[in-house]
Amino acid sequence: MRKACQCVALILALSTVAMRADALEPISITVLDFDYSDSSGEPQDQKAIHEARLGEFAERIRAALAGSGAYRVVAAACPATPCSAKAFAPEELFVIARRAGAKLMLFGGLHKMSTLVQWGRVELIDVDENRLLDDRHLTFRGDDEQAWRRAADYVSQKLIKQAEAKEPRQ
Repeated sequence: MRKACQCVALILALSTVAMRADALEPISITVLDFDYSDSSGEPQDQKAIHEARLGEFAERIRAALAGSGAYRVVAAACPATPCSAKAFAPEELFVIARRAGAKLMLFGGLHKMSTLVQWGRVELIDVDENRLLDDRHLTFRGDDEQAWRRAADYVSQKLIKQAEAKEPRQ
């Protein structure tokens, strides 16, 4: 009888550990490319610089989310670049995200309105439920690498905190 009780206790302990490990499973997310527009009217052509910074912005977010342990970043296999909300219809993006195995899809755009001020919008979508989970507006000052890094870090930190607050993850 004692041996049977020990076996039952062991099975219960293992199933609890397995359930807890499953509850902490990182959630799959695809981070699409971000769109960019510039209406600042500055005379210098900064298109190449902005394209590079925009790519680094998305990569920084991907790296932070992947490094957090809260997310498993999956690559979206788009038929063309950029793989962004402006380049593809919403239905196409949902198909692309599902094919990548993503539960969540992050996308958005940034806009430079003046030499000093940029703003953006970042949206987080539950792909399975076709439901908006977060619609975040951000502003940042400056147009240098540090300003862009800080903006990407802000987005990443908010998403990581959001994921950690919803434990166990669904």
